Amino acid sequence: MTVHAITVLGQDRPGIIAETTGRLAELGLNLEDSTMTLLRGHFAMMLVCAGDAEASAIEAALAPITEDGSLAIEVREVTTAADAAPAASGWVLTVHGGDRPGIVSSIVAEVAAVGGNITDLTTRLAGDLYLLIAEIDLPAGADADAVATAIGQAAAALGVGATLRPAEADEL
Repeated sequence: MTVHAITVLGQDRPGIIAETTGRLAELGLNLEDSTMTLLRGHFAMMLVCAGDAEASAIEAALAPITEDGSLAIEVREVTTAADAAPAASGWVLTVHGGDRPGIVSSIVAEVAAVGGNITDLTTRLAGDLYLLIAEIDLPAGADADAVATAIGQAAAALGVGATLRPAEADEL
């Protein structure tokens, strides 16, 4: 059994998810993890699938979806995690304020500085208002108050607001 990461990018239209996942199911692949979003009208999807199909067979099965040139698909074999992740605590980070370059990099640098891992990140721009929502795992023993202070200082330097709060189990 192999595990493949599949990316689908391009112009949005109805049916992309149904067509892509249907072709993968026909190959006997199990959809283990996925995310999909629209980015300013452009479709973006990432899937992790497991099964006995080779990358070339997956590419061949998905090729008809790309024939009109509006979508690009990439298939890559990936390794599976051998060990369980170390104990961590889940947090939700929210940043909002006036849009400007550097918000994401400055804020997430504070998470990375303590060995935190971003497990999901979404940003939206509505006019001049920028919103970032991230799910993060902080390593066991990390000082969450110190991380929140560092994030707050980075946010203040950018003229935006930021909050870090524990994630509720049903949020993740």
